[in-house]
Amino acid sequence: MEGRRTRSEESQDARIDYGIIFSVLVLAVIGMLAIYVAASHDTSTTSVSHALLMQFAWYVIGTIAIVVIIQFDAEQLWKLAPIAYGIGITLLLLLLIFYSRSYFARTGAKSWFAIGSLTFQPSEVMKPAYIMMLARVISQHNNEYPEHHVNSDWLLIGKLALWSLPVAVLLKLQNDFGTMLVFIAILGGMILVSGVSWKIIAPVASAAVLLGSTAILLVIYGRSILMQIGFKTYQFDRIEAWLNPSASTSSTSYQLWQSMKAIGTGGLFGKGFNVSNVYVPVRESDMIFSVIGENFGFIGGCVLIFIYLLLIFQMVQVTFDTKNEFYAYLSTGVIMMILFHVFENIGMSIGLLPLTGIPLPFVSQGGSALIGNMIGIGLIMSMRYHNKSYMFSNTKDFH
Repeated sequence: MEGRRTRSEESQDARIDYGIIFSVLVLAVIGMLAIYVAASHDTSTTSVSHALLMQFAWYVIGTIAIVVIIQFDAEQLWKLAPIAYGIGITLLLLLLIFYSRSYFARTGAKSWFAIGSLTFQPSEVMKPAYIMMLARVISQHNNEYPEHHVNSDWLLIGKLALWSLPVAVLLKLQNDFGTMLVFIAILGGMILVSGVSWKIIAPVASAAVLLGSTAILLVIYGRSILMQIGFKTYQFDRIEAWLNPSASTSSTSYQLWQSMKAIGTGGLFGKGFNVSNVYVPVRESDMIFSVIGENFGFIGGCVLIFIYLLLIFQMVQVTFDTKNEFYAYLSTGVIMMILFHVFENIGMSIGLLPLTGIPLPFVSQGGSALIGNMIGIGLIMSMRYHNKSYMFSNTKDFH
């Protein structure tokens, strides 16, 4: 009968996670509003309508990517992981030759392809491919070594390091340290949930903290040592701006100082929509949180953070519902990717962390990062969509 839905249609709807869709949609609306404000008050040649149209087009492409990825179940994603990883590595290799010269002159990084005004950053779509590959490696290893021992854990870390090494080398050659931090966060999060013993994790984490602290001290007292191992002048400037943002507000600390000023002047409730009295460089992408802080104040910033927490909670819930080992590691990587982006972007906007050029997921202007994040959402939604078929499956059945 017309008007009555079939049981299969209702079942299919139940497999679509509308909670995640709603959270991403709200973030997209916030992003469009923030980009509108940034473009309206900037002096760049890009018009407001062009900026919004391009961002909307990227959302459409990202939505298509989600629809396509949802069709792949756990077994198909397992088989696609090496292919996706290989394509990503190939793109990163090609980038060393065909990188955008104009972007390199402005940023010092060989991170973008450019065709006219259209740019693409392969490392952003490499992130979900990297997550898929690590999830496969961890699942396969744990099937081969069901009982964890220190030796087998070190073997797993060695395998993950081998798959991570090409990415690290290529990002180093591109001079893209900020993106490298995201991959490190993904790797760290996936190792934490892989079952590796704390006898390994604790000393490694302690060594990482010691190394980071030593690096900060060397920036202040031993810069020549860091320069010998490849650190650049702009990286020193960013750390100095973070340690003392009021020291040189007209030069190296200008962007951070202006961001903090914009957020601070927003107060509790903000100045109101489309009111901008403080100029912040690159606020449409890297510093988009300054727009939200200035327009909507502390309350608006808290609401945005709450939406991110809601999205992450929903992704964690999907992970527990699926009861699939490969999916669990896959979702861990996606959650770490988004969580680190949010933490780093907001942290650097308020002076809590050094500037790294990492965008705010689903909000910042930029197609490459948006597509990478939408692919990650597609992987999570695929878990819910195929939950009935693979609820009790084990990755050993995929071989």
